[in-house]
Amino acid sequence: MSTGLGTGTSTGTGTGTVRYGYAATPLGQLHYAEAGEGPALLLLHQTPRSLDEYAELLPLVATEYRAIAMDMYGFGQSAKPEGPQSIEQFAAGALALADALGLERFAVMGHHTGAVVAVELAAAAPDRVDAVVLSSPAYTDAAYREAHANGPGVDEAETAADGSHLTTLWSLRAPYYPGARPDLLDRFIRDALAPGVVPAEGHLACARYAMEERIGLVTAPVLVIGASEDPFALPDVAKTADALVHAVVVETAVIEGGTIPLLEHKSGEVAAVVLPFLAGSRS
Repeated sequence: MSTGLGTGTSTGTGTGTVRYGYAATPLGQLHYAEAGEGPALLLLHQTPRSLDEYAELLPLVATEYRAIAMDMYGFGQSAKPEGPQSIEQFAAGALALADALGLERFAVMGHHTGAVVAVELAAAAPDRVDAVVLSSPAYTDAAYREAHANGPGVDEAETAADGSHLTTLWSLRAPYYPGARPDLLDRFIRDALAPGVVPAEGHLACARYAMEERIGLVTAPVLVIGASEDPFALPDVAKTADALVHAVVVETAVIEGGTIPLLEHKSGEVAAVVLPFLAGSRS
């Protein structure tokens, strides 16, 4: 772990060791976990998750990379912005962490909201982003913004004295999670209730983002991944790939049986398409 970035802990042994820490940045303390050595790969989660979303995938990609999963700015144990949140803010947080960790160049992977952030990060810092993996991205053009103008329709539950908001949060996600995996919903609930996290804000940030004005600035090689059982993001895989008009390479892949928690549910299958793509982008 880099020095001067706060105290950290480690779990595991050998190449599977996961190291946790806080990086001091102009935005505040940003929480991250890292494993492995080699070229840097920055991992960005969906709303309202945390770096925990990469718990299964992190050690798999760390066999070839210095893999760094962060609690994005506004989520998990990282600092929280005030007022309405934006994709640009989240991307600034990712770049601030890269600066604090001394990453001059890196690849970036994002899932759902994290994929939208990865687009902005690659557009804003093309000289630093070597490759991009967009897992279940939303294509947030004018039609998307209009459709989501009145709220996300998910992860919205007013806190109730009897705790019924917990079952509301659970029930809104349950139809799109794999059956017989309440453990995955437990992890979602924990992140949604993290201090300072406003679950709906991450979705609203996507609905404020004019991706069509930024995605053409992405020049790095891009892999766009879809999950076959994700009704929200799967239709946008082709839209996103088609909009990457200046990316040097654009590849697509669909993970069969994948759901919204794709990275936890199908981590092996995801690693099997991500690692060859990243290796090819470096050759």
